[in-house]
Amino acid sequence: MRSLRRRWTALAADPERGDVPGWVMITLMTAGLVVLIWALAGEALTQVFNEAIDRILGGG
Repeated sequence: MRSLRRRWTALAADPERGDVPGWVMITLMTAGLVVLIWALAGEALTQVFNEAIDRILGGG
């Protein structure tokens, strides 16, 4: 039991381990913002994108 406790303490204190739950939350929140923005402004964003591509390809 002592050995397991030492390993757990060493893992918890490891600064290289990172903050996985924090990064998962950031990733989910970013995905949520993308979905929200796309739902609110999808048509306008598509139009801007298409106009930009047309200008690049010389069609407009």
